[in-house]
Amino acid sequence: MDASFERNTKPRLDDHPGATAASLFTDDLILEILSRLPARSVHRFKCVSVPWRDLIADPTNRNKLPQILAGFLYMTVSNNRRGHHFASVSSDDEAAPFDPSLPYLHNHDKDEGIIQVNSSNGLLLYRRYMKNNEVTPLMKEDDYRFVVCNPVTWRWVELPPLPQKPVVDRSSRTTGLAFDPAISSDFHVLHFEQTFQEKYITGVNIYSSRTGAWTHRGNEMAEKVMLFFRSRCIFVGGMLYLMGSLERNHCHHLLLGVDMEGKVWRTISLPYGGRFGAIGSSQGCLHYAVAFFDDNNQISGLELWCLQDCDSKELVLKHTASFNKLMSMTGKVYMTAEIHPDCDTIFLISCLGDTLVAYDMRHQKVGYILNLEKSNTQQLLPYVPLFSESLGDADGQ
Repeated sequence: MDASFERNTKPRLDDHPGATAASLFTDDLILEILSRLPARSVHRFKCVSVPWRDLIADPTNRNKLPQILAGFLYMTVSNNRRGHHFASVSSDDEAAPFDPSLPYLHNHDKDEGIIQVNSSNGLLLYRRYMKNNEVTPLMKEDDYRFVVCNPVTWRWVELPPLPQKPVVDRSSRTTGLAFDPAISSDFHVLHFEQTFQEKYITGVNIYSSRTGAWTHRGNEMAEKVMLFFRSRCIFVGGMLYLMGSLERNHCHHLLLGVDMEGKVWRTISLPYGGRFGAIGSSQGCLHYAVAFFDDNNQISGLELWCLQDCDSKELVLKHTASFNKLMSMTGKVYMTAEIHPDCDTIFLISCLGDTLVAYDMRHQKVGYILNLEKSNTQQLLPYVPLFSESLGDADGQ
């Protein structure tokens, strides 16, 4: 095409008095562009103009646009009673986007309760149990069922019973949810097992929403890996990751990754061996946040590591922060808890479990500080809204 013709036929801003570049796009085209961007960028574009702000905030467009972190679900235990809570990180709305107790998952005729297990890109995994049963790690599989739900659409599915296997050590069993709407509307649940006799992983039961059934895969790794109790499971790059240690060396902490067919198993060494940190999916990559100690065994700093290549077996250091600087800002002692899904911010929980603070590792500054219920806080689950109606073979509303 002739260059002069292209110059003469291109629309020009001066041909439209008072127009801006943004105003030349239709709403449908803007939504199509925004749907391909990270959630953090989409929310920043609310500042472009009033029409853009209204377009992004319109509830009818939510299922087309990526959503940013809304907050954290967590449980408390007081007098043997469990409470379900939500800590909002949104400046737009401090209220929970839904009832955190998820009343529609309770069958009151059967007097059932729920325990949160894991979250993955807007879906939540719970164990549903009879309230007259004592809730312990030694619960029999017949005493509970796994339930996967989308809390904003009220759609849920109860998984079939687990395959009957030999007696296992339930104190070390871990279950994870794997879901990525950018890849598929299907989800998987991986339930790891190990026996009393063998204190390392012996296999995994995998539920697929596509087939509606469980399959069992044995562990064919050369390494003997023991999982940490209530290890957090993170799904990224087609693999479910969780933390553990080598049976022969409990101080050698590592990441274990398993694919959705149970055919690929890999281990990745963690920095500082025996230190406990937090893993999370952020900006499409697996991240690891950990505290490091000085010669007097006192916490001196925080580090954020990243698995930049899913095929790599080595984490790369991204940021280092002074723990003393953080302490001077907050006046409390904190432990690493979670990692923001869209930026290099880590969340730390106070030793008393009553405060959650966001710390920007890139700019070395404290963000919002959230007050939690002061009653034995248990397991924070990050929550990002998912407005898609699809949920496998959902049998709920």
